[in-house]
Amino acid sequence: MMVVVARILLLGSVVAGLAVSPAGADPARPTEYRSTIDAIEPDVDGIEAEIIGGDAFINLTVTAGHTAVVEGYEGEPYLQFLDDGTVQENRLSPATYLNESRYGRAGEVNMPQDVAEGRTDDDPPEWRTVATNGSYAWHDHRVHWMSPDRPQGVEPGDVIQTQDVLLTVDDEPVAITVSVTLAEPISPLPWLALALVLLAVAVAAGWRRSLPVAAGGAVVASVLAVVAGQGELSSVPAGAGGSALVVIVPAIGLVAALAAGLLLWRGVRGLAGVTLLASAAALGGWALLRLTVLFKPVLPSDLPPSFDRAATAVAIGIAGAVAVLTFHSGAVAPPPLTDDVAPDPEERATT
Repeated sequence: MMVVVARILLLGSVVAGLAVSPAGADPARPTEYRSTIDAIEPDVDGIEAEIIGGDAFINLTVTAGHTAVVEGYEGEPYLQFLDDGTVQENRLSPATYLNESRYGRAGEVNMPQDVAEGRTDDDPPEWRTVATNGSYAWHDHRVHWMSPDRPQGVEPGDVIQTQDVLLTVDDEPVAITVSVTLAEPISPLPWLALALVLLAVAVAAGWRRSLPVAAGGAVVASVLAVVAGQGELSSVPAGAGGSALVVIVPAIGLVAALAAGLLLWRGVRGLAGVTLLASAAALGGWALLRLTVLFKPVLPSDLPPSFDRAATAVAIGIAGAVAVLTFHSGAVAPPPLTDDVAPDPEERATT
């Protein structure tokens, strides 16, 4: 039975993984680092800056009537904010391409050769509009740790780097100082324990009324997953690498669970069982692909981290319970686990 459950959850993780893979810029992900803006000097009117996704993006908002130009890594004009709210990106700035990848590593950056070799340094900026509301978020390698490996010789709580993002606001030089701190670790064990407890409790509660309990559990878990996904999605501005599928995938699980409840009410047990397995696949796949939220301390979400972790643990436990209860009900026969075939009666008679 557990082999069948594993197959269902693995299928769900593959399907959800294909769906949730973002296009464009790297999305915000759970991380061990927290970036903070220490100062904006001098204190000028007309701009607001914030870090989004723990350490993933810096978001700059320039009030209408003011202008700003953000420098790239070589002092070149990278972004300009016009006084009417238009935000433009310089296609001849190396930062335009380096910022498409969190670490800016070879193979992840598609930079034109003339830009990489500096042959466009004397050309005027080639501006492309990227926003029209005076606000824009981007990966900036000056505001996060530029390696997937933890720095040596540091302890949780230590500041591991401090750098300035330079810009001019209404032609006045301004520096946004950002520090990166190694966050205190968390243990995934309480959340994994929650998932196991929920699985056991749900299976025990539904052993006699398997399908109704499975449908109810799937609805509750899917609702929590949709809310958690929306919290993640809303924390990242449009165009900054977020994917609506972190909401759509559990929403599919919710629709499937509700459909299963309706089919049970109509007495269609077999189809209800299949629909419940589809709900478990979507819910379990969504959760398994988000396991890092259980052991990374900094999460990209507008919701409290404990809610995000709890929703993920609930999804894991309930997805497993739904699969167990559905097969236990007998509404859906599991596929054979071996290739054994019963001998032909005539062949048996001749032997």
